[in-house]
Amino acid sequence: MDKLLIRGGHQLHGEVSISGAKNAALPELCACLLTAQPVMLANVPRLQDVSTMLKLIRNMGVAAERSDTGVVTVDAGLLSSPEAPYELVKTMRASVLALGPLLARFGEATVSLPGGCAIGTRPVDQHIKGMRAMGAEIVVEHGYMIAKLPRGWTRLKGARIATDMVTVTGTENFLMAAALADGETILENAAQEPEIPDLAEMLIKMGAKIEGHGTSRIRIQGVETLHGCEHQVVADRIEAGTFLCAVAATGGDVILRHGRMDHLEAVVEKLRDAGATVTAVAGGIRVESQGRLKAQSFRTTEYPGFPTDMQAQFMALNCISHGAAKVTETIFENRFMHVNEMVRLGANIQIDGKVAVLQGVSRLSGATVMATDLRASASLVIAGLVADGVTVVDRIYHLDRGYDQMEAKLRGLGADIERIK
Repeated sequence: MDKLLIRGGHQLHGEVSISGAKNAALPELCACLLTAQPVMLANVPRLQDVSTMLKLIRNMGVAAERSDTGVVTVDAGLLSSPEAPYELVKTMRASVLALGPLLARFGEATVSLPGGCAIGTRPVDQHIKGMRAMGAEIVVEHGYMIAKLPRGWTRLKGARIATDMVTVTGTENFLMAAALADGETILENAAQEPEIPDLAEMLIKMGAKIEGHGTSRIRIQGVETLHGCEHQVVADRIEAGTFLCAVAATGGDVILRHGRMDHLEAVVEKLRDAGATVTAVAGGIRVESQGRLKAQSFRTTEYPGFPTDMQAQFMALNCISHGAAKVTETIFENRFMHVNEMVRLGANIQIDGKVAVLQGVSRLSGATVMATDLRASASLVIAGLVADGVTVVDRIYHLDRGYDQMEAKLRGLGADIERIK
């Protein structure tokens, strides 16, 4: 099992290229199942979850080829098995995104209940509720969602879907299913993350009729068939935010190529309040930082609020900043599992339910720590970059699920970091 060895104390300088967003690439690969014509996706990141999704759709009989330049071509014209088995999806919660496209195009789907990071409950009940509103018959048996159209139906029916909570994957599933439904579908309480309008724009290129994407109310007029298209995956805002926090913590001056300020407003605001300089430049974002910053309190919430996927990374910055701060996690109940590992590095953090109370310290001390989930991995890397001595981050397979060659990118900025087999 690979580990990362980090010798801390180096500022970061230079330029880094932000990869395509995992959370856009995964639903867009599933969207390729909606058409019998080839689809070409550019800027697809080289990540374990992407490889798992490609393996999953190939197992259905889909042709999927990936080039060295990050272009993936998918042809689902000969899809023969509308099933997502447990063996292929047990490590990836995004597998649930196959439900909508398979049901919409083929009238049936068998999808394993998803796995992924151990950061709390990720209920699929909202997905099932929405598909049932569109007429699907769904049962959950032996760990699988088994869905089909009622007897005599050839298409799902348009419906008004109001979820009990904001759900990103639910919104994406409903978008894809509604694109081929009979009639109009209205999504209330829809997620607004940038990956949602990126998926919608891809579907529109395929012939879908969608309005309101990027707002909490999306209107979809179903069409009978969709066609192929070419689409570029949007840049990964969480990878960009992670590098922003890394530079803010270590000090330095870095330009993030392809980074989008408009996708990170809540994070940028907190970084500026902390004392970092963050500005938009042509084709990206520039971040500059010198000396210890000021700790910032924040509360995670749905987009456009502070993202839960940036909570751990910003906490790493807070740990070595001046003053005290409170971090409130409202999205996932188990997303403070990185705290014990940060304490091993010398951080001063106390947990009280959904709130972490931090008191900044002047220095962290290198140690061996263990990653528990994807974003926890990134936070421990940031902490290791500023810690005295050597930090070893174990179980970095979590990191490989969401960051494209993170250690190579950090080395290019001046970090002393290497992968140990």
